[in-house]
Amino acid sequence: MHNLPGYSVYLAEYRKGRMPSAENTAGGAPVFLSLHIREEYSDTYEREMEELCAELNRLRFRIIADIEKETPARFHTESVLQLKEKLHLYGVRIDFGFSAEEIATLSAEMPVVLNASSVSSEEAGMILSRSAFPVTAMHNFYPRPETGLDEAYLLESTARLKKLGLETAAFIPGDLGKRGPIHEGLPTLEAHRTLPPSAGFIDLLERFQIDSVFIGDPEISKEEVGRMQVFAKTDVIEIPCWLRDGYENYYDRIFTCRIDSPSWLIRAEESRAYAGISGRTEKADQVMEERDRGSITLDNEKYLRYCGELQLIRGKLPADERVNVIGHVKEAYLPLLDLIGRGRKFILKHE
Repeated sequence: MHNLPGYSVYLAEYRKGRMPSAENTAGGAPVFLSLHIREEYSDTYEREMEELCAELNRLRFRIIADIEKETPARFHTESVLQLKEKLHLYGVRIDFGFSAEEIATLSAEMPVVLNASSVSSEEAGMILSRSAFPVTAMHNFYPRPETGLDEAYLLESTARLKKLGLETAAFIPGDLGKRGPIHEGLPTLEAHRTLPPSAGFIDLLERFQIDSVFIGDPEISKEEVGRMQVFAKTDVIEIPCWLRDGYENYYDRIFTCRIDSPSWLIRAEESRAYAGISGRTEKADQVMEERDRGSITLDNEKYLRYCGELQLIRGKLPADERVNVIGHVKEAYLPLLDLIGRGRKFILKHE
């Protein structure tokens, strides 16, 4: 369905004993590893990086190394190809100092990743004409708040890159340990800085049509990884929420957004049939509630043939004696409501 999330690994974190879990490899997930972070350099840098790469390969990660022109010499090798063999790299992300001709030559030998903000159409055409592998243009991440990309630019630049024949990649922040020195997340899109990683992941894949998404920060919770893997493998969006007592049987059930759902709400296609099969009769609540954004509702018996219809509210609707409010989407995940398009499947998950 979609590419599984990629990870970012830093030697400074490895020195503290932090590594992506082997559970996250999922058969060869990619990792982004920079080989030119100057504050990581030391007398033991080369040996430690060799150890780190050996461990990543043991865990079956595919290493994409960020390199500059001087990187091979720093590892006592004479070329990028020798560096690839020494560290057992999968591919390289080209940073400073390489000409388009050099990159094109490399692309015939290994996957190459270009800087999305600087590659020209002429360079892309030359590299693609020589490449034996897909060529990716990767957007940067932005540690300083307020400097991440805006939505219009990301849409425009990604469309341009894909038109050239390039695959695209971008970053989302983690939700646990944030990389220093600023510790405020490493997103490509500024709007993702404060969102749960899974919401940013789905947004990049769905709305922006990004091909591969990497977690920029060194740590992420297993719950968020799980949500991303579910979407990547099944195209189903998990919606963290809470439901009132007595409605627990609506958790973990796959629903489909009806094709004719209006923009202000999501109609769960299977819900009325489910209510009929289960024999459930929905009584009207004595206390009516306004339907705010994120409200989860169930039509009651006063709505006659609509009784049992489950809806997720995207906008704001008034209270209605025929509609019971049975729960609410967790606030941090409200942006997911806008990504449940017509025909999209979703699951309500207990939080």
